[in-house]
Amino acid sequence: MSVTIDISGLGKESFRFLPSALAELGSALHLIVEPAHHASQQDWIRRTLEAIDADLMDRLQTADFLWRTSRADMLLPAHPGASLGEELDALDRLSDETWVNAALITSSCGVVPLHPELKSPLVDPAARKLARDRAGVRGQRQLDFVDFVLSEPAKVRAWVRTLLEDCENAFFAVAWEQIVGSLKRDARQKHDLLLSSGISSALEAVSEAVTLDRSGHRIVVDKLQDRGTSAAGQGVTFLPSAFGHPHLLVVHAPGWQPVIQYPVTELASPAITGLEALQERIHALDHPVRLRLVRSLLRSPLTTLELAETWQLSAPEVSRHLAVLKEAGIVDSSRQGRFVRYDINLLVTARLGTDLIEALQR
Repeated sequence: MSVTIDISGLGKESFRFLPSALAELGSALHLIVEPAHHASQQDWIRRTLEAIDADLMDRLQTADFLWRTSRADMLLPAHPGASLGEELDALDRLSDETWVNAALITSSCGVVPLHPELKSPLVDPAARKLARDRAGVRGQRQLDFVDFVLSEPAKVRAWVRTLLEDCENAFFAVAWEQIVGSLKRDARQKHDLLLSSGISSALEAVSEAVTLDRSGHRIVVDKLQDRGTSAAGQGVTFLPSAFGHPHLLVVHAPGWQPVIQYPVTELASPAITGLEALQERIHALDHPVRLRLVRSLLRSPLTTLELAETWQLSAPEVSRHLAVLKEAGIVDSSRQGRFVRYDINLLVTARLGTDLIEALQR
């Protein structure tokens, strides 16, 4: 399953790597309202929650559909501004219909259906019913707020802007100052790699979950959905993120320029592992003989002959199973004189469960 972006005919100038304060604030708010899903950021979440007063937290939870299970597309700008204020000004220039549609219907950074056949809930009764039905499932408070959005969009937009500005004053300005330098450095590195080696190499540096297909005409992002969009006449914007790990967000809704927000490895190590690679590792361990070999190798590095003797197997049979484990990255090999010894890749094996959960969260 994947989200694909058609990049046919696009030159290198059509790919932009830039940090965005608005996108990063959206990622930070997601951490705050979904803290249990992000073990690696627990220290920052705890410190930030201590700095947020009860009123601000209450307002964040009131509008949490903008950043909890999905991310409103308008919070990941295709043309990042120099400051959060500039990006909020750009949001203010959206029409009410576009703003409300982005908030309630076309959030493509999630797993909900996009319903491209629907117009804005402000003018389309079917979209209005869908927005209210979705809110009703989350409870009366969310339904009341969605009704507020639908009845007085101008007031809600001002309310959301004030909320984001209050977040900047309460905690985000300090956090942004600490990370923006690293995000700019990562963006420059990816851009330089694009110019020197091409888009395929740049994508490889972004994440192993983002690749170029064999035709060279489509970016493929490993996601738990099958959707596609085109970057024709628009290009693709890549937003490095410090708070985004493990999520890899892709704006792909009709009418929106494709945007990919990716976690910066330097700030959110370890890097994202692709679902296909995880399936390969799980398959590699889904065999009793290979599990026996792994148990032995966890105790010490061994040769093929030593493993064969231990488990009363033929050397060719052991070699075949070791090849599967090595291809999946679970074992490594090293030559010592005439012999090749095999050892467990502890980092890969120890992270298998965590990597799987993070890939499913992506």
